[in-house]
Amino acid sequence: MRDTDHILEAMRKRRSVRKFTDEKLTAEEVQNLMESALRAPSSRNKHTTQFVLVEDPETLNKLSYMRSHGVSFIARAPLAIVILGSPMECALWKEDATLAAAFLQLEAESLGLGSCWGHVHEKVTENGQDSAEYVRRILDIPYQLEVLCVIAVGHKAEEPEPHTIEQLRWEQLHIERYKVSEEKEQ
Repeated sequence: MRDTDHILEAMRKRRSVRKFTDEKLTAEEVQNLMESALRAPSSRNKHTTQFVLVEDPETLNKLSYMRSHGVSFIARAPLAIVILGSPMECALWKEDATLAAAFLQLEAESLGLGSCWGHVHEKVTENGQDSAEYVRRILDIPYQLEVLCVIAVGHKAEEPEPHTIEQLRWEQLHIERYKVSEEKEQ
């Protein structure tokens, strides 16, 4: 099997997983995840994205309150990786951090692990506090760095079905020029 076949297979199978077993990740699994994130492309090859790895259950529980809803799964993950960008070093920090997060999630799938993105940037907590500020305070993140997201990673307690090729939105592809579909025109 070619290396690209492994990547495409991970893309085909990857789904957001919000339920994890209690099994901890091995040091090798964590190293592979982080190597993948560090290998992500970046604007002008600056590689300014930074990461905070969190395994402490108490801290994971606190992070699960970083938004008003939708991120409780972080409390039950064995590992959360906070993805940080540096606007002072790179105007495209969000894009760079997003690529690193995506590479990390694809590697998680290739290792048979589950992952789920918890968005932080421009979100608020239950009491209206800026989510990035909330995370920054818990993890002592300096103000020159922005918090994009938190990726929860662990061994899957459930295996969501992959999307089929028929479920892909092929109508969103345009060849040579943008063309509105005939169905939308009527």
